[in-house]
This record gives sequence, structure tokens and C-alpha cells, in this order.
Amino acid sequence: MTYELWILVWAAILGIVQLSLPPVAAMSRKGYARWNAGPRDTAFDVGPLAGRLNRAFANFKETFVFFAVIVVALTFAGKSSELSRWGADLYLAGRIFYIPLYAFGVVGVRSLAWIVSLIGILMCLSALFV
Repeated sequence: MTYELWILVWAAILGIVQLSLPPVAAMSRKGYARWNAGPRDTAFDVGPLAGRLNRAFANFKETFVFFAVIVVALTFAGKSSELSRWGADLYLAGRIFYIPLYAFGVVGVRSLAWIVSLIGILMCLSALFV
């Protein structure tokens, strides 16, 4: 298995962790457990932290699919390289740092973490054409 595929696996694990963070953050809200166990026909105010964690996860899902497709293509094409390995590392690091930066409302730096992850994706993509 290529290095990039291992990073893809770790990114998927990060996604699973992110999936669980908003409900954990919302558990402190009175009535959340009952609402969550029900049909969720009405909106529930999960609070700012859980809301930010939800939005951070939505952002992760927007980039993950592109990263996954590119990594699989790199593997099938046999194009793993130093450039793609660095790109995979940057993607994962950017996504890891993005979570707490978004969760705690850090302005500006959060965007830098997103840009780092995008640069990582672009590095992997460019490795396909080198």
C-alpha cells in the first residue's frame, strides 16, 4: 500500500472522529439526548461549539472526496512520489489543525489551515502529471 493510501486511511479515521464530535459537544444541552433519539422533525439549538464542529465536518466532506479520488488515481497510475507524499501530509495536517481552529472560532488562521490542505491536494494532483 502506498504512503498516500495510508494517509487517506488516516484522513478517513479523522472523518469518523469528526462525525462524532458535534453530538458529543451537544450532549451538554438540555433535551439534546431525547431530541437526538427521536425523529428530529424540528431543529434543535445544539449551541455554538457543536454548530462549528458540524460546519467543520461539512467542510471536511467537501475536500475529502477530491483527495480520495486523487490518491486512488496516484496509486493506480504508480505515480507516488516525494511531491505526492508531501502533499498528502499537508492535506492531513491542514485538516487536523482546521478542527480546533474552527471549533474555537479562530479567525484567519483557520483559513490558512484550509489553504494548506488545498495546497496538499494540488500537490498530489500535480504529481499525477509529472
